[in-house]
Amino acid sequence: MASGNQAMATALSFGTTFLCVQSVKRTMAAHWSESDMPSLADMTIVVTGANSGLGYEGTRAFAEKGATVVMACRSTERGEQAAREIRQHVSDGDLDVRECDLADLSSVARFAEEYTGDYDELHVLCNNAGVMALPRSETADGFEKQFGINHLGHFALTGHLLDVLAATDGARVVTQSSGAHRQGEIDFEDLQRERSYGRWSAYAQSKLANVLFGYELDRRSSEADLDLASVVCHPGYADTDLQRRAGEAGGGVVGAALATVVNRLFAQSSETGVLPMLYAATHEDIEGGEYVGPGGLMNMRGAPEPQRSSDRSDDEDTAARLWERSEDLTGVTYEFDVPVTAE
Repeated sequence: MASGNQAMATALSFGTTFLCVQSVKRTMAAHWSESDMPSLADMTIVVTGANSGLGYEGTRAFAEKGATVVMACRSTERGEQAAREIRQHVSDGDLDVRECDLADLSSVARFAEEYTGDYDELHVLCNNAGVMALPRSETADGFEKQFGINHLGHFALTGHLLDVLAATDGARVVTQSSGAHRQGEIDFEDLQRERSYGRWSAYAQSKLANVLFGYELDRRSSEADLDLASVVCHPGYADTDLQRRAGEAGGGVVGAALATVVNRLFAQSSETGVLPMLYAATHEDIEGGEYVGPGGLMNMRGAPEPQRSSDRSDDEDTAARLWERSEDLTGVTYEFDVPVTAE
């Protein structure tokens, strides 16, 4: 009986400690802002979709803190324009614009090959770029576009960059998801949504895939004893061009105009929406396998904090199965069993 009471007391003590730790984390994050980011001097960060929206704001913030930011953009023309705008505010910003079209696996591979030829470290990879609620179309490799860009493109990119990430002390991979992942379900019988397509359900599937991938990457990295943390984040309801494009896809010019009006009325700014990504990328207390999002109203706005993702996102069997399918589809295999050391 005594041993049972002792075990219960130990469990309660552990539970109380865990809750206290989480409470401290939430309190520390409650007022966290861009100004709380540490110096990023001597760090190299890759941001996909760096020329607009959250990617643009993240690039600006990283550059202001002294990082070298490699802007991975589908259009280098738009990337260079964004870099010029950022340099107007960050005159000494170290920005390197490079082509990386996540809808084309050959472009992804070429970006990674050129990156590893020029850089021997990668401190943070921000898998940020994405598309939302598009009519069904396909990538250059024949994948449904939302699943192909949001998940498979980033899966391939991260795999190609695994060696340089593993060779960098304290590297992080930050994958941008969405609260929409809670409505997502991975349909292994129709991953490409060829039989039945709904633009919002396809988007939710791709965002759930982001979370499953981020968690599975962290588990596999930990098991391989790599100094690599994989963190997932979401921006809440942030004012970006994604909503306008989704509105246009569903209702043409009228839909785009309506989305713009709704954004102005209800969305937080992209400068605030990027905070969870910045927090996940730079906060000293963040741990691999965490999920970060706004802590305000319905987790849609406000300062970033660690949160819980959906129950489906915690399904390790689904995550492992998705990983295997993703390797098969992209042809990119992660070699966790090969030790990697910096020269």
